Amino acid sequence: MAEEHKHGSMDTSAQEKTFAGFMSVTKWTVIAILAILVFLAIFRT
Repeated sequence: MAEEHKHGSMDTSAQEKTFAGFMSVTKWTVIAILAILVFLAIFRT
């Protein structure tokens, strides 16, 4: 039979690393998009 699940016993280190990487990529993508928008606003013709 299956082992009984104990609340809070799961190892979530892989999920935490994945989420941290996702947030880092998201942050830098937003910064890049904002930089492009500022560039376009300044140098539009």
